[in-house]
Amino acid sequence: MNKSLQKLTIKKFHDGLVAKKFSALEITQAFFENIRESDSEIGAYLSTNQKYAMRDAETVDLAIAKDEEVGFLAGAPLAIKDNILIKNLPATAASRVLETYLASYDAGVIKKLRDERAVFLGKTNMDEFAMGSSTENSAFQTTKNPHDPERVPGGSSGGSAAAVAANLSLAALGSDTGGSIREPASFCGVVGMKPTYGAFSRSGLIAMASSLDQIGAIAKTVEDAAILFK
Repeated sequence: MNKSLQKLTIKKFHDGLVAKKFSALEITQAFFENIRESDSEIGAYLSTNQKYAMRDAETVDLAIAKDEEVGFLAGAPLAIKDNILIKNLPATAASRVLETYLASYDAGVIKKLRDERAVFLGKTNMDEFAMGSSTENSAFQTTKNPHDPERVPGGSSGGSAAAVAANLSLAALGSDTGGSIREPASFCGVVGMKPTYGAFSRSGLIAMASSLDQIGAIAKTVEDAAILFK
């Protein structure tokens, strides 16, 4: 595993990127290397997006080479819970019912992240249709806690929390109805934030309970969660 990613935060990533200490492509490749080496044991991802992630990272590198100003999330490699739509990528909500479904549009939060030039590494495992609190209730696989594979990562956003905790993504998005971001973040030793209901659009989120669902950040630090929220 590439251990250099362990202490990498969004802020440190941005500062290193604009200082040209490394490229967005190099960091993206390093995360995919970690995924290949470790995720067979952890089971954080249901699908990965390497082709488009590499392309988007290279676009950011080109902008930096031209000395264009970029934001904190430009090139940032993120994991996205598999009930949040990304156009042309799977959105299964961890259910066989949606096993072959490809999203036809971007969720509202994904549009905002695209505007910031974020990179999407892939879609993370969850309890089926977000109904669960252990990520053992996926139709496809069970996610393990990266700190102890004998323990659960919490849920329903357990795949996203495990990805961040295991250095398989810089940060992640999850969804929270009654604790589905906060609980797995706690179990995995990372930071989880459920924003105030209505803080931003739920468009493109496969609903569990529409009057309570919110998309939010899972990150290594409070600062990173704040940057994602902003």
